[in-house]
Amino acid sequence: MENGHYYLVDPQSGGWALVERPRVSTGVVRTVVGAAVAASVLSGCAGPDYTYVRDDTGGTYFKVPASWRQIDQKTLDEELFGDTDSATAQVVKQLVWTAAFDAYEEPSLLHLVRGSAGTDDRPFVFAKVQKLSEEEQNAASLNLLRVSPPMPVPLTEEQQKEFEASGLTGFELLADEVLPIADGVRGIHTVYNYRVGNAVQTFDRTAYLSADGTTASTLLIRCSPACYRQRAAEISTVVKSFKVKHLINP
Repeated sequence: MENGHYYLVDPQSGGWALVERPRVSTGVVRTVVGAAVAASVLSGCAGPDYTYVRDDTGGTYFKVPASWRQIDQKTLDEELFGDTDSATAQVVKQLVWTAAFDAYEEPSLLHLVRGSAGTDDRPFVFAKVQKLSEEEQNAASLNLLRVSPPMPVPLTEEQQKEFEASGLTGFELLADEVLPIADGVRGIHTVYNYRVGNAVQTFDRTAYLSADGTTASTLLIRCSPACYRQRAAEISTVVKSFKVKHLINP
């Protein structure tokens, strides 16, 4: 711009063309600025779309819709470890990190295994990061990721019979894939059904084994089959966000 004018390149001659600077009234400027400020304020009030979660080391992370509510950690710990004040529970808690989120307005740990029927059901997410014992490290494999509780995937007929005896009946394998190796991290993604009580439930499991074989990270999502189909895009976003960073895989 020079002397109050804009100079642009003429597309035909390649030279400079003089263009008059448009006159804009102060009223229009105020309106545009006011609208921009209002939009900014409204955007700020809307809040985040997702809750971002990571384990204590920051090595495993994922996100869930901001409307999904976190299960009280004490309640979760008591269900997994029993008396959290016991010496045994304290030792186990040093090895295992967990978190859970429920899309229901009234979150409940019971939704890990069952919810409402049909499309009225809502997703439940459970995440676990476990430091493996020396024995587990020696046996570490992708199959270890599949059979890790909760809601393990049976690998043999004998295992399936054992799980059925414990109440996990009607197993159906819907999908099973080995994920691409990234920085030495191996993983699996498995989708399967179990009949819990009188209702079929769909479970979506993603699990990773760290490059050094010392840590297993698992994300498990449950929903009814109808819910799983209806909210496929939403669930897929959560699944794809589940990652293991290289920092826990030296």
